[in-house]
Amino acid sequence: MLVQLAIRDIVLIDKLELTFSGGLTVLTGETGAGKSILLDAFALALGGRGDGGLVRQGEAQGGVTAVFDVAADHPARAVAAAAEIDTDGDLILRRTQFADGRTRAFVNDQPVGVQTMRAIGTALVEIHGQHDDRALADPTTHRAILDAFGSLQGPLNQVAAAAKRVRSARTSLSEQRERVAAARKEADFLRHAVEELGTLDPQAGEEATLAERRTVMQQGEKVARELNEALDLVGGSGSLVPHLSSAVRRLERRSATVPTLVDPSIAALDAALVALDEARAALDAAVLAAEFDPRELERVEERLFALRAASRKYSVPADDLADLRSRYDADVAALDAGEQALAGLEAELEASESAYAQAAKKLGDGRRKAAKALDAAVQAELPPLKLEGARFITQITVDEASRDAAGTERVEFWAQTNPGTRAGPMMKVASGGELSRFMLALKVVLAGKGSAPTLIFDEIDTGLGGAVADAIGARLGRLSEQVQVVAVTHAPQVAARAVTHFRIAKDSVKGKTAKGAEKADRVTTRVVGLAADARREEIARMLAGATVTDEARAAAARLLQGAEG
Repeated sequence: MLVQLAIRDIVLIDKLELTFSGGLTVLTGETGAGKSILLDAFALALGGRGDGGLVRQGEAQGGVTAVFDVAADHPARAVAAAAEIDTDGDLILRRTQFADGRTRAFVNDQPVGVQTMRAIGTALVEIHGQHDDRALADPTTHRAILDAFGSLQGPLNQVAAAAKRVRSARTSLSEQRERVAAARKEADFLRHAVEELGTLDPQAGEEATLAERRTVMQQGEKVARELNEALDLVGGSGSLVPHLSSAVRRLERRSATVPTLVDPSIAALDAALVALDEARAALDAAVLAAEFDPRELERVEERLFALRAASRKYSVPADDLADLRSRYDADVAALDAGEQALAGLEAELEASESAYAQAAKKLGDGRRKAAKALDAAVQAELPPLKLEGARFITQITVDEASRDAAGTERVEFWAQTNPGTRAGPMMKVASGGELSRFMLALKVVLAGKGSAPTLIFDEIDTGLGGAVADAIGARLGRLSEQVQVVAVTHAPQVAARAVTHFRIAKDSVKGKTAKGAEKADRVTTRVVGLAADARREEIARMLAGATVTDEARAAAARLLQGAEG
């Protein structure tokens, strides 16, 4: 609830500090005393629109600070925490208004955007007045209000969960359809490629091996001729080996007579013969290796050319053809599996939509039941508020095409202000005074059902008196047992039921120049908390007008006594 409000240099207010308590607080005073100024200043601290004209004349800036004491789990704290604001202790909303129109907003002394301040302020305070189009008068809030009244959070959560599953299933199905559609466009190519590459059966490194083998075979004939010529010199008819062998035998016969002269030569010739024999063996092997079958060269070239043609066709190196084949195999398998998965996802979406429909029907039934109860409860509050001929109607329409997380119903509060007139949206058919009383009846019925912790009622009793004003006071009193209520009122019957009573008045004070000299009088607004005797006098003034009589004081005392009873 609101515990403190401090205002400085706003319109007619120099400096004002008010402390609030629970229950019903009323603000009274003569017309023009500054009640609207007070509420405008308060709205500024709640994130309302700034205006340089709010700054007191002659000042560069003004400011408003509102301090709230709310539970640790209150939604306003969640909004603040989401904005990375320290939420320990009270929530302190502070707004500075500059004369040039600029504003600065702070929550717990941390700078924030006005949008953040407004979101926090909306969770903390509801303002209701004859010309106010916020709070309950906003049709976008009516469905949530009905759900809170009917305690439908459980069914609502089930619908939200079902809606989430529908969204997920629809997204998965859409993505799978896109994948399958894209795959279908490539299906013929993929299947042909898989068949072609499967027949080709490329192997990694095969191109290099074939190219080397082809080169060897292409050079084989020329190399073989030269190898045979060399072989003939070493081991053929023109070979020196027989002659060298004969020479060695002759020298060996002379070795016994002159070994020192002959033996070195024999050893050298033997080494030459061994080397020639090794050369002949190497040349034999080379000649054998150089031999090839022309048909094999043809087969090698056909295979090599097939690999290179596939490489050009599929725009990958020949060594990557094997991996490409594997990928295409996987794509074809995925296409086949995707067709099967598509059918499964379609069935899943159908099942999730069916589950959503069941959950939404349960929620809708609960809403229609709650609507009847709400209509009856509000209707019972209307006659004492001088709306005995009016009807309150919770209008529910079903929009099957809009299946959101809150169900298929659209809810709007309607009213029929007089018998025989056409019912319609409450904001359109009710006058300002009627609307404020409809709002009061609703708030009384909805007390404790998700309301903001502080409710402001701005002159909802204007033009009313007697029993109607007393009925309004009684309902504000009942409402204040659930939440903090602040009412700006001209009705003594309402003021008499207050726990806390403030009187707003205007005073003339001497102004000061920049150098401290006195100048002409100016008007300032002041707010005074009233004790028992002062309350009786203020209520008597409200009853009697400018001249307070003893009869008015006695009537005020009776009102106060009746309110206490």
